[in-house]
Amino acid sequence: MRMLLLLAALLPAVAGALEVNVATRAQLEQLEGLGVATTERILEQRARRPFEDWHDLVRRVSGLRGRRAEALDRQGLKVNGKPLRAADVEKGK
Repeated sequence: MRMLLLLAALLPAVAGALEVNVATRAQLEQLEGLGVATTERILEQRARRPFEDWHDLVRRVSGLRGRRAEALDRQGLKVNGKPLRAADVEKGK
């Protein structure tokens, strides 16, 4: 089981994408636009329950709307394997 979790965490980095629901603190902090405080908010919310989609992520983690979400998407951040869509960010407002 641990091996599967390790592979799940490493696979997104190899594929050029980073899944928010399995990314490590270090992986998230490497993304431009995510500092220590925002990363901590992501991890706290994710510990409560995984993010369902981008709408859920931007709704539950303050500071991730608009341009910041778009920048994270361009860097390969995914939520349940899916990229950001403008409608997801709009729903989060």
